Amino acid sequence: MERLDKILAHMNYGSRKQVKEYIRKGYFMVNGEVVYDDDFKVSPLDDEITFDGESINYESLVYIMLNKPQDVISATFDPRYKTVIDLMPEYAKMGVFPVGRLDIDTEGLLIISNDGHLAHKLLSPKYHVTKKYYVEYTGVFKNSYIQAFKDGITLDDGYKCLSANVEKIDDNKAYVYIQEGKYHQVKRMFEALDMKVTYLKRVAFGNISLDSSLALGEYRTLTKEEIESLKNSNE
Repeated sequence: MERLDKILAHMNYGSRKQVKEYIRKGYFMVNGEVVYDDDFKVSPLDDEITFDGESINYESLVYIMLNKPQDVISATFDPRYKTVIDLMPEYAKMGVFPVGRLDIDTEGLLIISNDGHLAHKLLSPKYHVTKKYYVEYTGVFKNSYIQAFKDGITLDDGYKCLSANVEKIDDNKAYVYIQEGKYHQVKRMFEALDMKVTYLKRVAFGNISLDSSLALGEYRTLTKEEIESLKNSNE
């Protein structure tokens, strides 16, 4: 369920301020009832929303920002674990899927969409879309490691990572910027340098940063500007 004003602003019925004013004046109805509360929760797929008597058709392509919690997997279905799609059942029937993945114990920004074309562009290695992670770790971070990340770290299976950047915050915290998504990559990069990741959170994907107002497990649709920014992440 999502706030009515967020959905309407996303669909360009006006700015958030304008939409709130329209709702308070009674221009919108949900399932035949006039709604005056801008924070009224609706399901855009199941509820009938009308504006001044005309039915509103929700867009077929959706783009959602999720603050993924731990113990939830980046999949559309799993017989054992809760999936990210289970967190947003009102969108499941639209064929949405996670764009890329985060490990079960990794938190943070995950884009959910049903736009296969955009997902392919964002995940294709040739476009080099940057992902930013906040990392907490144990072990000693040597200054030489900054260059090691840039040169490309060799993982335990012999794979040499693409050039990456690391920004040390303090002795046990850092930001890491990578342009690929190998299995457990950030953790394995640190392990290759005799450090161990204890907490991992993705805070940006391309030009999109995680909304700080979203608690773990919460999500919202991307704004029109964010969608365009995401589409331009590989340019």
